[in-house]
Amino acid sequence: MGRFHAALSQPGLRAIAEVKRRSPSAGDLRPDADPARLATQFAAAGAAAISILVDERFGGTFDDLLAARRATHAPLLAKGFFTEELHLLEAKAAGADAALLLLRDLDDERAAALLRYAGELGLETLVEAHDAEELERAVRLDAPVIGINARDLANFDIDRSRQLELVASAPRDRVIVAESGVHTRAQGAAAELAGADAVLVGTALMRAADPPAKLAELISRPLVKVCGLTNEEDVAVAVEAGADFCGFILAEASPRRAPEVLPVPAGVLSVAVFVGEEAETGADLVQLYRREEGRVRGRDAVLLRGAEEVARVVDLPWEEADPLHLQRAAATDGRVMLAGRLGPDNVADAIRAVRPWAVDAASRLESEPGRKDHDKVREYVRAAR
Repeated sequence: MGRFHAALSQPGLRAIAEVKRRSPSAGDLRPDADPARLATQFAAAGAAAISILVDERFGGTFDDLLAARRATHAPLLAKGFFTEELHLLEAKAAGADAALLLLRDLDDERAAALLRYAGELGLETLVEAHDAEELERAVRLDAPVIGINARDLANFDIDRSRQLELVASAPRDRVIVAESGVHTRAQGAAAELAGADAVLVGTALMRAADPPAKLAELISRPLVKVCGLTNEEDVAVAVEAGADFCGFILAEASPRRAPEVLPVPAGVLSVAVFVGEEAETGADLVQLYRREEGRVRGRDAVLLRGAEEVARVVDLPWEEADPLHLQRAAATDGRVMLAGRLGPDNVADAIRAVRPWAVDAASRLESEPGRKDHDKVREYVRAAR
């Protein structure tokens, strides 16, 4: 496989940062965007690859691709409405490592011909699907990198739920890119947990005051969870502070038991916390602890998306200490959500020691059980991010 595929296959959630001056759905985004400057900045901010719009409807040309190629060694994706071999040859000549193929615009015969020709050119492809039928076609065409777009190009509506369902159903032997609709770290995490290897982000970057800083924020880790929320006021403070996950404990014996999973904004994920058995709540994720005799909960938990385990929660025993807690967490394979009496004063040190995928705090952010100290919540999120 080539550089584009290799860059997106690295561990963790990768990002394709997109340079586009305008959008047919949103109008002007950044009319004065300099593709060379942005490509350099995006590469420095951690982009695995950079997408350059070369279609005039997006304010782009192949000259933008040429400028980006001169400025960076990062893998470049030429993005346009390519239906002919000449389009791919132009993309390759302008310095692209990969080109977009929209299955919406191509039947199987034409798509297969373009894939063959791209291979002859040494040009990789991102084969984009919008629905289950197109995803099946992409798999049948043996596309190594498949994009699943949340945006319906007919009416420009965003349906992230449908996108995540398709991502979750995609074969794991392909590189899967979730495209469109990612504006927050939690939305990127939702795609990651559904099975995406990467996200393609354009509009959110082009609208940001500082595009490379926005990119760095979207892919930064650890994610931050505020748990033990019981009321809407505390939820609002956690969200305003920048929490990615809002946790609602539904175990009956917990002093922080919430009445239900409360509403959270679209850019944040809700987590329902159970002990022993889970129940349907409509939460985005479930955090499930085992039962343990004589205790409110067992020590560790799993984070579930539907029936699939997507992370391990490494916690402390209930109301007990463990001097080797951080070492144990650091030695745990896979995604780790670190929990266990974290607060504003110790979360940064814990992050340095463990390098977790996410951190989780509850009791040390309280003024009393079930009520948050808003200053502590803000200080904790700031220290963790």
